[in-house]
Amino acid sequence: MEFSTLRQRCSGPVHRRTFLEVGGLSMLGLGLSDFLRFKAAAASGEADPGYVDKDTAVIFVWLPGGLPHMETYDMKPEAPMEYRGDFRPMKTKVPGIEVCELLPRHAKIADKFAIIRSIHHEFADHGGAHKRMMTGRLPKTPTGTINDAPAVSSIVKKVLGAGQKAMDIPICVSEVDGSRSGIDTFAMGSAWLGASNTPFMVAGDPSDPEFKVQNIGVKTEMETRIDDRLTMLEGLDRFRRSVDKSGAMEAMDSFNRQAMEMLMSERVREAFDLSKEDQKTRDRYGMTAYGQRALMARRLVEAGSRFVTVVWENPFPGKPVPKNCAYNWDCHAVNCHIFDDFKWRAPVYDLALTGLIEDLHQRGLDKKVLLVVGSDFGHTPKINAQRGTQTGVMQPGRDHWPNSMSILVSGGGMPMGQVIGATNAKGEHPVERIMTPNDLWATVYQHLGIDYNRYLTNLEGLPTQILPFGKPIPELAAGMA
Repeated sequence: MEFSTLRQRCSGPVHRRTFLEVGGLSMLGLGLSDFLRFKAAAASGEADPGYVDKDTAVIFVWLPGGLPHMETYDMKPEAPMEYRGDFRPMKTKVPGIEVCELLPRHAKIADKFAIIRSIHHEFADHGGAHKRMMTGRLPKTPTGTINDAPAVSSIVKKVLGAGQKAMDIPICVSEVDGSRSGIDTFAMGSAWLGASNTPFMVAGDPSDPEFKVQNIGVKTEMETRIDDRLTMLEGLDRFRRSVDKSGAMEAMDSFNRQAMEMLMSERVREAFDLSKEDQKTRDRYGMTAYGQRALMARRLVEAGSRFVTVVWENPFPGKPVPKNCAYNWDCHAVNCHIFDDFKWRAPVYDLALTGLIEDLHQRGLDKKVLLVVGSDFGHTPKINAQRGTQTGVMQPGRDHWPNSMSILVSGGGMPMGQVIGATNAKGEHPVERIMTPNDLWATVYQHLGIDYNRYLTNLEGLPTQILPFGKPIPELAAGMA
């Protein structure tokens, strides 16, 4: 911009506070008019949601510990033995796409998913990797799972919630094991967006006959005494205590209101109630934590949820994990015998994921719903052997490896039946279509109608960009409306 133009726009003296605020705008990529517009919107309480109203949703399957790409979607059969491992690739119905031989159901529906092989980042610790993947930002610290930036699910709740009228179905839901309901466990915290923008947590195993979603269940005696205030207050007190433990007192009013609305809503209770599904459908997903969480996610997005996170760790919570296997996907040799572990885990994973993909397509949800399957990172291409903590014997495993990882996506009205990107001959790093997690999230935001270039106001009152960098993946975005 020319100096003369700047002079013409000068409006007089600038107060020191305003000067300091505007002084940082170049770092944010904002002009003064953008900054003032955001400040005015914040002062008036008007929403500046930055989204297009679209009937879309996301199911995000999270595999904590790190999906081993060399055992699943990026196998290297020609690599040396210490790299390629025990399993062989299997051809699929789509020429050129191969998956692990332990995923035969994947092979039958390869036209319904796409594999991204070239996403990478720089954080090898679970904490840093969770924050990097969950937020689309570079975390301030490489360890720990307490967010310094909002998780994507919180951004979605903040933006899409601003455009929703009274809505009883939670916009964002996270399904986790019973002991994993803390919002910081997987770096799903809302940071400066505030605790009211955290997802609704559903803890437990939905395949358990005794499973019940906390805070929204209504006992039989209460159905005939819905106006019994004591019973109602006892339920809210339990809810309050669970929130107190997370340090979210400032969000109490909104949480109480949401709990009350959900408690009174038959529609919400039905969305979470898997008994409404026939047993054939439930068996199609598998009567496991993986399968029934996936089925619940499908019911939730049908009912109106916009972002459902499905965490898959132990396929059979409550049952002992075999000594040569791991609780989640963290396949170090000290944790498990990687090949025995995948033989135990793969059939459950294969059935649950393909059951979800096929069900979404058969119910006509493959354009509305984008399914994303990812984890904190991949695992080392080169196998190492260590003594197992549980087995006491030397066994093979792979360590953390953020330099390369595989992501599976399905639906969203996007072109499927393709592989995007590639790693080198040993699976060590991307060599084609090199991307970061931000390119994936830009694709997700675009599917949801959220302008990822827009800004939200942080705790300091400064506009902060939803996604600081990254662009939608062209091979997928080409199919978006």
